Amino acid sequence: MPRRPPSLVAGLAAAAFVVRLVGLTRPVRADEAGFTLVARAWDPSPGSVFGPYFVDRPPSLVALFGTADALAGPLAVRVLGAVACAVVVLLAWRLAVELDRPGAAPWVAAAAAALVVTPAIDVVAVKGEVLALPFVLAAAVLAVRLARERTRHPWPVAVLTGLLAAAPLGLKQNLAGALVLVGVLLLATPRTRRLLPAVALGAAVPVLATIAWALVAGVRLSVLWYAVYGFRADASAALAEGSAAAPARRALVLLLIVVVTGLGAALAAYAVTLRGQWRHDAPLTGAVVAMVIFDVASLVAGGSFWQDYAFGLVPGALLALVLVGARARRAVASLAVASSLVCLAGWGVWNLAGRQEFSERDTGVALAAVAEPGDTLVVFGGRADVQLESGLASPYPYLWSLPMRALDPDLVELRTLVAGPDAPTWLVEWWDFDTWDHAAGDALRADVERRYVRAGTACDGRPVWLLRGEDRATPEPACTS
Repeated sequence: MPRRPPSLVAGLAAAAFVVRLVGLTRPVRADEAGFTLVARAWDPSPGSVFGPYFVDRPPSLVALFGTADALAGPLAVRVLGAVACAVVVLLAWRLAVELDRPGAAPWVAAAAAALVVTPAIDVVAVKGEVLALPFVLAAAVLAVRLARERTRHPWPVAVLTGLLAAAPLGLKQNLAGALVLVGVLLLATPRTRRLLPAVALGAAVPVLATIAWALVAGVRLSVLWYAVYGFRADASAALAEGSAAAPARRALVLLLIVVVTGLGAALAAYAVTLRGQWRHDAPLTGAVVAMVIFDVASLVAGGSFWQDYAFGLVPGALLALVLVGARARRAVASLAVASSLVCLAGWGVWNLAGRQEFSERDTGVALAAVAEPGDTLVVFGGRADVQLESGLASPYPYLWSLPMRALDPDLVELRTLVAGPDAPTWLVEWWDFDTWDHAAGDALRADVERRYVRAGTACDGRPVWLLRGEDRATPEPACTS
């Protein structure tokens, strides 16, 4: 069994790393900016995990963004993302080798490289989904080694497997597919069931570490639970009350992405061979199927259908690709590579031609140019990238639209802020005030018109409001188009 990847696989990993570095040439995206702002202002208390801003993510993700930002600025996390993508390619090769498919290894590595750099999903932004991929695949590799008794020290390896499988939960709380895969595989393999307590011990480490941090920081555990998991119920209710048109459109786009990238083809090819897979290796088949079902259900349950959610299907698709026949494997890997190359070419041409819009960055930079020390900003509807580029703090705790819709549905908190002594100096109407609730939006507009004056527009004609009595130059964003 080869211990080192061949030069082709190493080259693919290097290529994935280099391609992902194009993200360093693009502005910070909304989620990246939001996590960075939360990290910069982090001040835990008994009633708040993060302090002045609310985000429904695990503390370890925010800590990672904060560390990267402190080391080299808000774009530094994209270097971590590039490293993660290179590691994914190497682990995909290793997974094929461990599954006794050495002939499949180069094809699977090529597919992995294509999937982590395709602009059809996202070649720029880095969030929990990308950062979690190496942990998921590393846990899968170790689980296969345990199931096939290829390690001399199974107990410590089992602990490490559990730790790696649980680590993605600290990057995004629904990324439990690796735990499902490892648990089912080892439970269904009689000779490895005895290792499950060690796996559970490893999986408990990141969870207990988060709880310990909360206790030391003085955060109530009920508050931690709500931020990480409890909020999802309120978020789902807010999504259900809103229009279904936008999520439906995003769901269709996401489905198209699954088709054109080869993700769907890999899973379909595996499904066609399911009966034979079960006869050959029932424990592994059950584990792969359970993982894929969980990952798909988790994606659907989120309700938002953002395109980068497709990264959550990559580990299951790569596992499937290893296990299908050679002809199907070559066809799917070729589709993934061709699709990625076409998308990269189109993305490159579009950007080199200056067609990519950076409305959020341009607006934030314009605000920074005219703001004075002590100014504050609220971007209605949540655009943390505008907030970050402006350099202005927000007195409103919701940097994303979904927390605003779920936790301030009638905009009472925002209206109180606008009418009170801590009203923001600047208010950008990124979305119309009545986008999600006509009555609440009309009431907010009346409050804003009483206390603010129009001060130009952001990109795409979005209104910018300035607090009455403040004397500032009109922001003039140099909007790209």
